[in-house]
Amino acid sequence: MSPFSLRISDRVAAVQPSATLTISTKAKELAASGKNVIDMSAGEPDFNTPDFLIEAAYSAMKKGKTKYTAVAGTIDLRKAISAKFKNENGLDYPPEQISVANGAKHTLYNIFQAILNPGDEILVPTPDWVSYKEMAHLASAVPVDVPTSQADGFYLHREALEKALTPKTRALVINSPSNPTGALYSRKNLEEIADFAVKNNILVISDEIYEKLVYDGAEFVSIASLGPEIFERTITVNGLSKSHAMTGWRIGYAGGPKVLISAINTLQSHSTSNAVTFCQDASVAALNDTSDFVERCRSTFEKRRDLIHSLITAIPGITCVKPLGAFYVFPDVSSFYGKTIMGKPINNGLEFCAHLLDTVHVAAVPGSAFDSDAHLRLSYATSEENIREAIRRIAEFVKGA
Repeated sequence: MSPFSLRISDRVAAVQPSATLTISTKAKELAASGKNVIDMSAGEPDFNTPDFLIEAAYSAMKKGKTKYTAVAGTIDLRKAISAKFKNENGLDYPPEQISVANGAKHTLYNIFQAILNPGDEILVPTPDWVSYKEMAHLASAVPVDVPTSQADGFYLHREALEKALTPKTRALVINSPSNPTGALYSRKNLEEIADFAVKNNILVISDEIYEKLVYDGAEFVSIASLGPEIFERTITVNGLSKSHAMTGWRIGYAGGPKVLISAINTLQSHSTSNAVTFCQDASVAALNDTSDFVERCRSTFEKRRDLIHSLITAIPGITCVKPLGAFYVFPDVSSFYGKTIMGKPINNGLEFCAHLLDTVHVAAVPGSAFDSDAHLRLSYATSEENIREAIRRIAEFVKGA
């Protein structure tokens, strides 16, 4: 009898593991071995979930809300999301045009599976979040880079979109505020993008998960609010992970065309079914929250952003755009490539970050994970003390280059 050989599917074998999770895992291993690691790789708030949300979930469990719900989510949650979209974003999505999933990432995965056929192309502005392209690959589709530049704040311009457009283009994904750059698209910029999408009749997937984390009094705009034509061509994605420190609760949602939401629900009915029932009750409480929790978090992040940006740009050889949103800075460290740092030649961002972690124990994510090898991503979802010490160590690291 021949030995058993397990074969992994080609589509999964081709997917690259998340670089952010890989770095974070290595940082945890070093910390467990006794090293004083400062982890700047994490993509989640460092605040605890507010007590009133924990109590809402516990109360739901005590009431017996531990059974299945509708695949799309409870009617109470979808009504709360509908009200949020209308009151905060100017979007009229009734409950039947809303689908709840196990996090915004799961929501996006569902969308990609529901709209993309083999060979379809989806436009992805770069630098981009690590999972968009892998989700496209899992749908047997082709992600197409639409480059943006640090020189103008990583804005997405129509000329770049037109250059990337082909007869196979099916959709465009946008993320504002952005992970990893922190870029926030202005109303004018979004109008330009919307006009492109309408004239070329393509779907816009608007990932708005960092909506609440906007700084300097800047305006957040949902692209779907810019008129009826772009509204019918947009699916709007959001969640509670970043706004209410609920990353582990796994609640994300989308509002969009009824036919697309129906397809997403059909897909989800054969994968996860509903999102966790008692987490949905807590999410209703979060969406109806009248406390100052979100604003206190936003204000804290803004102060940290000011601090980390001032410190990182004071290091000779490093440049960095001051982000208008999210909780990341995306400094350009490419001036150190081709040099020797602390005894080791550094040729790219992956080597820079690996050596940075091994020598001075600061965990950062290489920009190559986001399709921009010149950069690295630092999360400032950590204390001011950690920020100061991490940047001090980075300055020490590059000093001898």
